[in-house]
Amino acid sequence: MAIKITDAEFNRLINFMHSTYGIDLSKKRILIEGRLSNMLTEKGFTNYNQYLDSVFADKSGRETVELVNKLTTNHTYFMREPQHFDFMRTVFLPYIEENVKDRDVRIWCAASSSGEEPYTIAMTIDDYFGSRRLGWDLRILATDISTRVLQKAKNAVYPAEALNALPEKWKTKYFTRNTDGTYTVIDRIRKEVIYKEFNLMDKIVYKKPFDLIFCRNVMIYFDAQTKDALVERFYDASKNGAYLFIGHAETVSKKSRYRFVQPAIYQKK
Repeated sequence: MAIKITDAEFNRLINFMHSTYGIDLSKKRILIEGRLSNMLTEKGFTNYNQYLDSVFADKSGRETVELVNKLTTNHTYFMREPQHFDFMRTVFLPYIEENVKDRDVRIWCAASSSGEEPYTIAMTIDDYFGSRRLGWDLRILATDISTRVLQKAKNAVYPAEALNALPEKWKTKYFTRNTDGTYTVIDRIRKEVIYKEFNLMDKIVYKKPFDLIFCRNVMIYFDAQTKDALVERFYDASKNGAYLFIGHAETVSKKSRYRFVQPAIYQKK
């Protein structure tokens, strides 16, 4: 029988997730019960307070990581929201090829999930540059708070349906088909992505400001204040002229210093 969460337990959990990760789960009571109830039973807990006491008492942080992995939704696929990759190919990449003289480009995929997005970025770059790629540092920093999806991203093995939106020639150029029908991203593309665990509520540390930041379909889980603060930190961590790509279901406040370019694309001016 599923363990129901009380109002006090629910508030304790959602307050923790909001204050620590900026994630608003105030309307996700059913999701929380659905994802945690069986785990509580397996661990021998009879209520959510017992479980949360255990999480907060664990100094190793492993229990917190498991909780975050359970509660963060990670649904994505290759070439999701293709307008961004069209813009990369027709506007962003021609601009940097002409203007970035040291050939050192900083691209950050700030909510990389299981890897489909950063690998699509890498494939778009490779397809654009071709033989002109030599001498450029175009590696992508890809971060997420979920260790589970980061491991899946590093493994780079995907079901066939995840590739449906890709050009046919990319499936043979950038993937190896496995005997079980799954596909693995080739090593050359995998090496273009650097994965790191990162909480978007933490201070953004960087060696050089970013030319392009992808932060798509994660801010829908943030309240307005948290989202606005994050967008401003993105702005401060970017070069003049750099772009921010967000999800098409998301918006940037009119108070932001970013300039609107087109739906879901903004530029630092």
